[in-house]
Amino acid sequence: MGDYNQLVVLDHIRRARESVSRVELAAVTGLSVQTISNVVGRLLELGLVEEGARQIAGRGKPRTLLHLRPGAGYALGAHIDPVSVTTVLLDLAGTVVDRSVVPTPDGSDAVVEAIAAEVARMRTLVPDGEVVGLGVAAPGPIDPEAGRVIHPPLMPSWGDVPLRDRMADATGLPTLLEKDVAAAMVAELWQRSTDRGGTTLFVYLGFGIGFAFAREGEVLSGSSRNAGEIGHLIVDADGPECFCGHRGCLGVSVALDRLVGEAVDGGVVPADTPRTTPTELDAAMARLAAAAEDGVGGAVAILERAGRRLARGIVIVTDLIDADSVVVGGANWERLAPYLTSAARLEFAGHATMRELHGVGVDGSAVGLWVGAVGAASRVLDAAFTPHASLLVAHPTGS
Repeated sequence: MGDYNQLVVLDHIRRARESVSRVELAAVTGLSVQTISNVVGRLLELGLVEEGARQIAGRGKPRTLLHLRPGAGYALGAHIDPVSVTTVLLDLAGTVVDRSVVPTPDGSDAVVEAIAAEVARMRTLVPDGEVVGLGVAAPGPIDPEAGRVIHPPLMPSWGDVPLRDRMADATGLPTLLEKDVAAAMVAELWQRSTDRGGTTLFVYLGFGIGFAFAREGEVLSGSSRNAGEIGHLIVDADGPECFCGHRGCLGVSVALDRLVGEAVDGGVVPADTPRTTPTELDAAMARLAAAAEDGVGGAVAILERAGRRLARGIVIVTDLIDADSVVVGGANWERLAPYLTSAARLEFAGHATMRELHGVGVDGSAVGLWVGAVGAASRVLDAAFTPHASLLVAHPTGS
């Protein structure tokens, strides 16, 4: 319980962003002033917080303000996707200290080597021993117990890879493996300076689409930590045929190869545009988005249709979990944002079951394009420094 209270107080100091007094901490946490004093004393000894200026608030002794010491801890995060590998160094406040983006090497061995090289370089930027660990975000499905990535899409050479242990061996750091969309959800929770209450849906738009869910600051990951695979949710009965045998599944309806294929068939993108590899497909998608931005009718129609289908899926899942906020991020968010935002507004207004009870906000990720890597690093910080209710569960000990 003492450790839990310590994390609670640290979390409130961190989320205050600037500073907070002991009296304010007692009021917001419900802990006694004496408990707060003891906890703050330990946090000061550990070097996690610092005392700052004094604040005069009415009569009595001036209050000493407390603030987080960002350099008290760091975490590294890496996000692997079919096109690029992003590595970031985060301080305890969640600020990106350093970042690198490289094209995804061919094969898992080369990816491990590339990440390990960036990790080694970034560790020289901070005092020795201050890095808490490494988080790795990868496309699902993953086996969290064994730390394995299992046949990730668009990465056929990978197969079944024990990624967590290989990264730990290559870097010498404690390593956490997380599904990329779940890591993105953690990034949003960690970066928020406001209360983490409510139910949030995170929509990750990369080469595919994935959802993640959080309730009261806790990510709901499912029994195997692979929750959010909604690719076969039907959003258009007259949509394209899916390999599962149905039509209009969300995954195939907004997949990059589908959208680029429609652009080629409609003459929006030249027929000889390379689109075999993930990198080529991403470049072709960028051309489609640029054409739509320039007002090319066929391109706008393709992305508007994709936006409507995606909005329909978001509303269905939002109703299912009764979410009060939706956050969208990932490499293709900016390309689809103008079309999804307007479509979602109309879909929520006309079809959301809970529309008369509460509104649902749809916002872009505050973290930006690097949300996967930032989320991987945030996952490490979250595990070490965030109070989770599971910490209060008593576990039986052996006799």
